[in-house]
Amino acid sequence: MAIAAAITLPLTSPARRSLASFTSLRSYSPILKLNSVRGSVALRTACLRVSAASSSMSVEAVEKASPASFLDRRETGFLHFVKYHGLGNDFILVDNRDSSEPKITPEQAAKLCDRNFGIGADGVIFALPGINGTDYTMRIYNSDGSEPEMCGNGVRCFARFIAELENLHGKQRFTVHTGAGLIVPEIQDDGKVKVDMGEPILKATDVPTGLPANKNQSVVKSDLDVDGVTWNVTCVSMGNPHCVTFGTKGGQNLQVDELKLAEIGPKFENHVVFPARTNTEFVQVFTPSHLKMRVWERGAGATLACGTGACAVVVAAVLEGRAERNCTVDLPGGPLQIEWREEDNHIYMTGPAEVVFYGSVPL
Repeated sequence: MAIAAAITLPLTSPARRSLASFTSLRSYSPILKLNSVRGSVALRTACLRVSAASSSMSVEAVEKASPASFLDRRETGFLHFVKYHGLGNDFILVDNRDSSEPKITPEQAAKLCDRNFGIGADGVIFALPGINGTDYTMRIYNSDGSEPEMCGNGVRCFARFIAELENLHGKQRFTVHTGAGLIVPEIQDDGKVKVDMGEPILKATDVPTGLPANKNQSVVKSDLDVDGVTWNVTCVSMGNPHCVTFGTKGGQNLQVDELKLAEIGPKFENHVVFPARTNTEFVQVFTPSHLKMRVWERGAGATLACGTGACAVVVAAVLEGRAERNCTVDLPGGPLQIEWREEDNHIYMTGPAEVVFYGSVPL
């Protein structure tokens, strides 16, 4: 179920946050009307507006709205957005097609992503005009305000967002310029999005990593000391850096659910051998075609899914002789299908992207 919402969250003091309005997509369903916290409750078939004050809250019926009409709004002083998620990796999507620069700053994005005082998200994604012959440009601010090169789950959400903005239906394909280069998402007939993620980058200096190359200029199953423990790691870039590990040196097969991710993740992310910091994937192998991973994302921390991370995991598993080229990768938010094709060296990722709600925030 998707819920359309107009949420007022000022980008100022956390003490002055207010929830201003919601508009339900299910506008023909019964909705509660609340006149105040202690007031009467009536059942109505209408859309909904919620106003919050310091001591009371009122909910009143408002006109029915469609997603299309919501996205056409152009009030000044407001940022209209749609929140999407890809396997729980959630993003605030902004229509930025009228400008080549994001409508908000990294600092504002970080406030919007705050899960206690903001909307709550792993990042803010902007749909900008295409450059170099592409249909669109995608830029992202992480929840800490940093800007990554690309995001796999994010690009699936981006594709679904573009289809909604352009009122497109059925199978659709776009070319998208990103910080990682050209990415080509394709919406499938079943609503899932298949993305040509391009070729993996394996040369150590291009990942980048300071670990010495040990296999054809690449870092494959190399030793990495993290806080006195030696881990075996393989380094892969999908346009953004990844460190993939299947466990410690000489240790048993990794049981990813037992990891204290919040403790170990930052130590990998900020390790001196990763000059641009790194995303880190911890992987458990069930079969050569079935893997399970947990991820610590650079700039976002522990997330429910990471599309580029899942791609990097399959590449690392193939390089280490642990898996086939076509795998199901289980993430905390659900599975992704990843294929590393031998004929073109491209990686293809297939997975869902879903609307969560529609909203507006004053700037």
